[in-house]
Amino acid sequence: MSVSAAARVEPRRHAKYDRLIVAAQALPKLRVAVAHPCDDVSLAAAVEAAALGLIEPILVGPPAKIRAAAAATGLDISGFRQVEAAHSHDAAAKAVALVRCGEADALMKGSLHTDELMSAVVARDTGLRTARRISHCFIMDVPSHPDPLIITDAAINIAPTLEDKAHIVQNAIDLAHALSFPEARVAILSAMETVNPSVPSTIEAAALCKMADRGQITGGIVDGPLALDNAIDLGSAAIKHIKSPVAGRANVLVVPDLEAGNMLAKSLTFLAEADAAGIVLGARVPIILTSRADTKTTRLASCAVAALLAEAQRAAAKAVEV
Repeated sequence: MSVSAAARVEPRRHAKYDRLIVAAQALPKLRVAVAHPCDDVSLAAAVEAAALGLIEPILVGPPAKIRAAAAATGLDISGFRQVEAAHSHDAAAKAVALVRCGEADALMKGSLHTDELMSAVVARDTGLRTARRISHCFIMDVPSHPDPLIITDAAINIAPTLEDKAHIVQNAIDLAHALSFPEARVAILSAMETVNPSVPSTIEAAALCKMADRGQITGGIVDGPLALDNAIDLGSAAIKHIKSPVAGRANVLVVPDLEAGNMLAKSLTFLAEADAAGIVLGARVPIILTSRADTKTTRLASCAVAALLAEAQRAAAKAVEV
């Protein structure tokens, strides 16, 4: 085994994620429908999160496959509710149905493709759509960086339109508040910090900033276009003479498209030893996306993020009722 592979096997403890997990443990257990947890990694993620008091998993999938995965890794699942499903597509549909009927407060991806789960989520008549565009956020714990970083969207929207990006930004701001960020400082990233008609992402960045000025995006400080260096490094921002409450201090990074976001997140993971907890927003409930490559800490942090987000959504709903 290579040194880098060994480093990924042993989960690294990060103070930023530890704080999220502790905060989530103070909340009631989140009822989570786990779609098709039929391998050791996805099933262990649910069992580990339950053991820490983060979630109350409902295992949805073929019973024989779930039992086989549990037996192969010595996991005790006797205390968890199970819902029988014929296969992965059926598991996704039944997990979504549990949310729709109020028996689950969140979804968690098991050993099925993300597309299978999201197809059930966005189904027009039976899914979990809202007026908001569905988007994905990575909550990055970068050991060398003082603050957690939200990167969006690196997993769902391939080439988002300006309208899509407005939703993506708002989703990320809402997440930052749910995670108790002191303030959401949003950098709309491009390859440069000036508006250039030849670079469409700079035009969209300027439009998003004006939308924030006009109250179409709320709850955060939005600035852009900003290159990555002057978004997160005060020295780089000073050299470019950029005066902004976001430049050099951004904690939310909005990328131009999925390819840029994917490369940014994976660069931090494999070159800066960062971990990347993942959550999908914009549906009726939080959706936990985990990967086989995730460390145990990352999987637990993803569950903690979902619990904190669900609590914030409940609080917002109660405020509207009042």
